[in-house]
Amino acid sequence: MKLLMFILLFGLIASTQATEIEIEYKSWISGSDRQHVETWLKHGVKATERSLGILQQYTLPFIIEPSLFASEPVPWATVQRGKPDAVLLQIKRFTSSRVLIKDWTLYHEIAHLYHPLLDHSDFWLAEGLATYLQNVIMLENDIFNVAEFRTRLISGLSRGAKNTRMNKGALKTVSEQMWSLNAQQRVYWSGVAFFIEAEIALLDTGNKNTIRALISSFQQCCKGSVISGDRNSGRLFIASLDKLSKTTIFSNLYANYKQRKDFPDLSKAQIYSLQPLR
Repeated sequence: MKLLMFILLFGLIASTQATEIEIEYKSWISGSDRQHVETWLKHGVKATERSLGILQQYTLPFIIEPSLFASEPVPWATVQRGKPDAVLLQIKRFTSSRVLIKDWTLYHEIAHLYHPLLDHSDFWLAEGLATYLQNVIMLENDIFNVAEFRTRLISGLSRGAKNTRMNKGALKTVSEQMWSLNAQQRVYWSGVAFFIEAEIALLDTGNKNTIRALISSFQQCCKGSVISGDRNSGRLFIASLDKLSKTTIFSNLYANYKQRKDFPDLSKAQIYSLQPLR
């Protein structure tokens, strides 16, 4: 039997507009576990909107699949595109909200809702953005500190470089075959490197925009103008970021990245130069 409950969150980011969260449980879950899940989801939405701005959809459905034998708090999750977009999360039963809040998965999936569905060849762009933003969100909301932020980026980029040696070819081609090639580390972290380079380029040119701010602006003004899943969705998304930043930083990097066969070489100094905090 499906359980459905509605929770209204008020006062997010100094706004009087409520974000309505719908929680659907796919199987039985105890009252105590429901409280932990609700606390976690409230916190995740609030933290994400604090960093990225109010999500521009009236309701935010979450579909929760409890699992008794999972090996981690949130073993699997995905975004389900629709009207409205929803988030499916598998969770380990009997996990406290304190543990769930420290897990990166929820922030990653909500961050996906701030961009349209991109074509398979641009999965590196979508997954890289969500991965970069999940770390920004967790840092800005004191889930971890700057040292941990840097460590996570450096470690992830190292995994991406290692995986690239096993998955050769143009990034856009590898992205199309990501699951069959087991190339997630190359795809995700090449995308992270893209947004790190863009972030640094914006800083170097004195541009006051950040990736976080541009994504916030994009989903408020332009997300609806890009057709989700269209073969040109990635190019149009990048064009919007160029327009919003009044630069050609994104299109120049995009033209290079989608064809590149190597993994980007970013130094620790470049990682340390990032300034995601407000």
